[in-house]
Amino acid sequence: MSGNELGGFVYKKRVSIHGRGKRSGARTLIAFKREDKAFFMYGFAKNQRDDIGDNELKALKRLAKEFFSYSENEIDQAIKTKEIIEVI
Repeated sequence: MSGNELGGFVYKKRVSIHGRGKRSGARTLIAFKREDKAFFMYGFAKNQRDDIGDNELKALKRLAKEFFSYSENEIDQAIKTKEIIEVI
C-alpha cells in the first residue's frame, strides 16, 4: 500500500476531493496488514485539520491491533451489529 506508514500497521493515505485533488483533499487513516484485511479508521479534510496528534496515533495503533486480532466470526458479528461496516 502506498502512503505514509505511521507504524503499528497504520497508514495515512491522501485522497482527492472533487475539485481539489490529493494535495488539498482529504487524509484517511487505514489499518492494513499485507495479505489480510484493511480497516478504514478515520478521515479528515486537509483544510479542516493539519494532522493527528501523538495520543490519537497511539489510540489508532491500539485499535488496529484490536481489529487484526478479530477472528472471521468476530468480524462477521461486528458487521451484523454495525460496530464496523463492510465495504466491498
